[in-house]
Amino acid sequence: MSTPILSVEHVMKRYGTKKALEDITFTVQHPGIVGLIGANGSGKSTLLKLIAGLVKPTTGSVQLLGNTISRKTTKHFAYLSEDDDLYPFYTVKETLSFYERVFPDFDQVKAENILDDIHVDKATKIGHLSKGNRARVKIALALGRQVPCLLLDEPLSGLDPIVREDIIKAFAKYADLEKQLIILSTHEVEEIEALLDQVLFIRDGSVVYFNDVEKLREERGQSVIDYMREVLK
Repeated sequence: MSTPILSVEHVMKRYGTKKALEDITFTVQHPGIVGLIGANGSGKSTLLKLIAGLVKPTTGSVQLLGNTISRKTTKHFAYLSEDDDLYPFYTVKETLSFYERVFPDFDQVKAENILDDIHVDKATKIGHLSKGNRARVKIALALGRQVPCLLLDEPLSGLDPIVREDIIKAFAKYADLEKQLIILSTHEVEEIEALLDQVLFIRDGSVVYFNDVEKLREERGQSVIDYMREVLK
């Protein structure tokens, strides 16, 4: 069997006396889109940060392509935070140029094409963009990274339906799913279910289900949204 693209083994994360994650174990063999689904406070953001190498597990290990996550491996991840962390004084075009300088794997032409497709004016300063257009820019920046793993924390949260539709279309058109693993945490399951290859349900810091979307339908006779309602109610 080939080396898994991502392996998480017996990971526990504690903040002081509080456990954020408890004995998390799963393996992703191939590129594709994994939906990370759970209620607020279930541990989704903590898990993404652990995979990205932004925080260390209290116990357990995380490996990307057989290499243990460390500061050296963080360059192989693109992490899109739920927070708005773009520089407001840059124009969109200047932001793309900044990313090209900082990240050798960033494809500026690809990012520009994405922004053209979703109708973002590249001459506008980030600070003057609407929330929806800032979200569009963040997606273009993430999809412009030519890395093995994209980690997206609630990229659709709080956005109107038109913006969510634009972002989903960008995923469908520009994600390199033959080479990249995308782990996407979201509450907007119904809208992105058609894009998902696998689902990882997490509740109270523990994995309650991980499998291919098709296996979920075959084994349980349920859609992802149906199972989410059952598990997270």
